[in-house]
Amino acid sequence: MKNSKKIIFVCHGNICRSPMAEFVMKHLVAKEGLENEYTIESAATSREEIGNGIYPPAAHTLAQHNIECKGHRARQFTIDDYNINDIVVVMEDYNVRNLLRIIGCDCDKKVWKLLDFVEETPAKCMGNDISDPWYHGNFDKTYKEILAGCKGLVKFIGQ
Repeated sequence: MKNSKKIIFVCHGNICRSPMAEFVMKHLVAKEGLENEYTIESAATSREEIGNGIYPPAAHTLAQHNIECKGHRARQFTIDDYNINDIVVVMEDYNVRNLLRIIGCDCDKKVWKLLDFVEETPAKCMGNDISDPWYHGNFDKTYKEILAGCKGLVKFIGQ
């Protein structure tokens, strides 16, 4: 059996966007029967939410799309996460800056923003940030952005 591709999604607190992306990505690869080919996780750049579960409105949004997210607990990203993962996917520029404080430099060129993977972008979102529902409360909007990014990531990895 070949080694799985290791992907970690990162946001500020690991209670909204990065776990949403983790579980959306797991759902997408499972639908394709590829779940054994991927190891998918998420983490935070900060410590403030460590141990907390996924934020209830984020969990509710995933449930509306039949995506399971039980058992998630926020944790902080570490240098070991950088070393063992093939791809590190952040939600916004702010996450990149905070991630670089943890890892020093992206010497292996593993860090991407999730919307970098979106090719056809009606909202011209390529390279933009995933909107933060913690501030605007629109979890459906964030879900749609994450779904588009994850679909693009699946396509990118399959190339």
